[in-house]
Amino acid sequence: MKVPRFDHVALPSADPDTLLPFYRALGFPILYEEEWRAGNGIPAIAVGDNQKINVHPPDLWQNPEFTLRGPTAQPGSADLCFVWTGTIEEIRALIEATGAEIERGPIPMRGGAGGGDARGTSIYTRDPEQNLVEFIVYDD
Repeated sequence: MKVPRFDHVALPSADPDTLLPFYRALGFPILYEEEWRAGNGIPAIAVGDNQKINVHPPDLWQNPEFTLRGPTAQPGSADLCFVWTGTIEEIRALIEATGAEIERGPIPMRGGAGGGDARGTSIYTRDPEQNLVEFIVYDD
């Protein structure tokens, strides 16, 4: 296959000033924040070395002239899953340290690795805008 991975996805945000600190507290680097605050661009959440989540502030996703988005994209509409390389106990503690609640888990899940055959354990929470956020720890 000629598509080896995602490059980026976009996440509409009602309040990036609340959303970005949540992801920063989970250990995600925040990109382009200074430029965004200066009115030159949009912030992004780095995922690993080669992927990112562009955060679309309200002035962008609510602008009818901005059409480079899903037509029904709204804050709280995402379901994200991240691979966690630590233990499930470590990610549980990190989630709880942000003040977020555990929505479900840990529970056994089948992830996308290995062509969808890899098994692991997942834990779910919600970010400040109610997007579902899953962390999967793959079995050895």
